[in-house]
Amino acid sequence: MTGEPIVVPPGEGERHERDDAVITVLADQPTLSVCEIAFDPSFEVGQHSHDDHVDAFYVLEGEVEFLLADGPVRVGPGTFFAAPPGAVHGFRTPGPGRARVLNLHGPDAGFVEMVRRTTRARN
Repeated sequence: MTGEPIVVPPGEGERHERDDAVITVLADQPTLSVCEIAFDPSFEVGQHSHDDHVDAFYVLEGEVEFLLADGPVRVGPGTFFAAPPGAVHGFRTPGPGRARVLNLHGPDAGFVEMVRRTTRARN
């Protein structure tokens, strides 16, 4: 399988806005999706698990609480977190301001399509 390299300059990408978050799609491939998510303290993804892909995060700014089966883990910029298939996880920011993460799904497993269905696109 071959394809073209993906290059997304700073400030570009497929931007999707919610009242409490902005999700910018940087890569949308069957084997990997990459999004930047900037979110307020009112935004929370509750505990869940996936049986078909890895859900990984790299914290860029702010504090993030990953909601694990045995309790929350609070981390800061530079932290990498990965939930393999079957691992219970969720996330939120305790604030006071926004947090920003790089979120990777391998394979994509429909994540980008869900973002497109549930947010307003702003390119």
